[in-house]
Amino acid sequence: MNITNATSSANTFSDFLTYMSPNVNNAERLVSAAIGGGLLAYGLKKGGMTGTLLSILGGAMLFRGATGHCHVYDAAGVNTLRDEPIGTRKSPYNRSTLSGRVHVTETIKIDRPASEVYRYWKNFDNFPLFMKHVENVTKNADETWHWTVKAPLGTSVEWNARVTSDIEDQRIGWQSTKDSQIPNSGVVEFVGTPENTTELTVTMIYEAPAGKFGEWAAWALGEEPSIQVAEDLQRFKELMENGEASSNASSAAAK
Repeated sequence: MNITNATSSANTFSDFLTYMSPNVNNAERLVSAAIGGGLLAYGLKKGGMTGTLLSILGGAMLFRGATGHCHVYDAAGVNTLRDEPIGTRKSPYNRSTLSGRVHVTETIKIDRPASEVYRYWKNFDNFPLFMKHVENVTKNADETWHWTVKAPLGTSVEWNARVTSDIEDQRIGWQSTKDSQIPNSGVVEFVGTPENTTELTVTMIYEAPAGKFGEWAAWALGEEPSIQVAEDLQRFKELMENGEASSNASSAAAK
């Protein structure tokens, strides 16, 4: 490589590092800043190689939250800031390798008839009783449901969702509205057995706040989605069978 080409390459790389045009939407910026600050503090306190890696990840998330710019998005051609009319916005991650798309499927057996389990689950107001991270679920005037859910490091996220399918005693499907902070969808299936028990299966897909960065952060902070769902279902089982959910759902779900 001659000096001219080397200089040109250096200039191109320098331009890439110093180019600060915003490409991260406001929702991602807020989540990135909150999670990034927590990861940085936790990493510095933990120390060692793990702590160092967490601190680096936290610093990167703080940077993208403060500036609204993500160099990784730049390299991949991703821009979540593109303005689209509210109600028509598609997935901001475009199913790229940077998507924080998470797929979870969990099944549990409950010693209650499918009709009883279905009726209790259909009342979404009950969810905070057994879903640890759900703070509130309320019905909107347009028949959608407004969700407020705890996120890592004391933050919270909100979205609206509507029921897309409802077959009595068999299944309930849902999908978030197009302007939601966290695009998500899924289905809950209730399968009765000859023993008059129910096999309940939850299948859901959602996109983590801040994309792949948010997914990594949740994993690093012990907020792994499949474990959360398993624990929620264990609490639901105890609530249906015993009338209350115990505090040891974590250990029971791990068995």
